[in-house]
Amino acid sequence: MKNEPASPKTISEGALVAPIDAVDVPHTARGYGLVGGAWRGLRSLSLKQKLGFAILLIYLVIAIAAPALMTHDPWAINRTEQGLTARMEPPSSRHLLGTTDLGRDLFSQLIIGTRATIIVGFLAAFCVTIIGTNMGLLSGYYGGWVDEIIMRVVDVAYVIPFVPFIIILISLLEPSLWNIILAIILLFWRSPTRVIRSQVLSLKTRPFVKAARVSGASDLRILYTQIAPNILPLSLLYMTISVGWAVITEASVSFLGLGDPLVISWGSMLNGAFLSGAARHAWWWVVPPGIAIVLMVIATFLVGEAAEEYANPRLRER
Repeated sequence: MKNEPASPKTISEGALVAPIDAVDVPHTARGYGLVGGAWRGLRSLSLKQKLGFAILLIYLVIAIAAPALMTHDPWAINRTEQGLTARMEPPSSRHLLGTTDLGRDLFSQLIIGTRATIIVGFLAAFCVTIIGTNMGLLSGYYGGWVDEIIMRVVDVAYVIPFVPFIIILISLLEPSLWNIILAIILLFWRSPTRVIRSQVLSLKTRPFVKAARVSGASDLRILYTQIAPNILPLSLLYMTISVGWAVITEASVSFLGLGDPLVISWGSMLNGAFLSGAARHAWWWVVPPGIAIVLMVIATFLVGEAAEEYANPRLRER
C-alpha cells in the first residue's frame, strides 16, 4: 500500500507530524532524504558557491594534515649554512614563504595557523547557532515574560561594542583562544535569536502545531519535533555566516596582540610583522596570511549564500 501524504483532514484529527507541504520546506529537502537532498543541493549550486565549498574543504584538509604539510617547526629559529640566524629571508626553495625577523619559517606558521582559524570559526559558530536557535525557539514559542527577558538580553548584547568588550574580558581572564571563542559566543548569539524568534512566531500558529497541542503533545515535543525541523535551514544559514565573522574576529583580536601567545594564527602572524616593522618591506610576511584570511571569509560567505538559497528556495527563481 502506498504512503499517501497527510491530508488537511488528517491534520485536524490530531496528527503529531506535520505534512511536508504544510510549511515552506526547501525544494532539496522534499522527498529525497537528508543525504539525497544534500547531494541534489550541492549539484544545483552555482560555480562560485561550489568554489566556496571547495576552499573550505581545502582549509579543513590542511588543518587536519598540518603536521605532515609543515616543512619546519613553526617555532624553531632556523639558521643559514654559515650558522647565522636566517632572519628576514625572502621565499626560497628552503623556506617557501621566507622567514620572520627571528628566523622562523612562515610557510609552516601559515599551515599551522589554519588550525586556529578552523577551531575558532567552526566551534564558535556552532555554539552561537545552538544558543541562538534554542533562545529563539523558547522566546517565540512561549512569549510573555520569557520572550520579554530574552529580547531585553538581546537588546543589551546589541549595544555592547565588541572590541572594548573583548579587551575587558581578556584583561579579566587571560589571552587565550578559548576566551576569544567565549567572547564571540557571548555577543554573536543575538542575531540568530532575533530572526529565529520571528520565524517561530509564525510557525506556532500553523495547523499542525495546533493539532499536536490538542493531541496532548508536550511543549518540548512540539518545539523540537514540529517547529525546530522547519527552522533548521535558517539555523544553517546563520552558522555559515557566523563562521566568517568568527574568523574576522579572531584575526582582528590576534592582530591587536590580544590572542593566545602560545598559539600561532594568521592574525598573530600579521601582528608580528607590524610589531617588528617588517610590514612595509617583507611582503612575504604580510601577504600570505592576509590572502588566507580573505579567502576564508569569502568562502564562508559564498557557502552562506548557498545556505540562504536552501533556506529560501524562492531566491533560486530570481
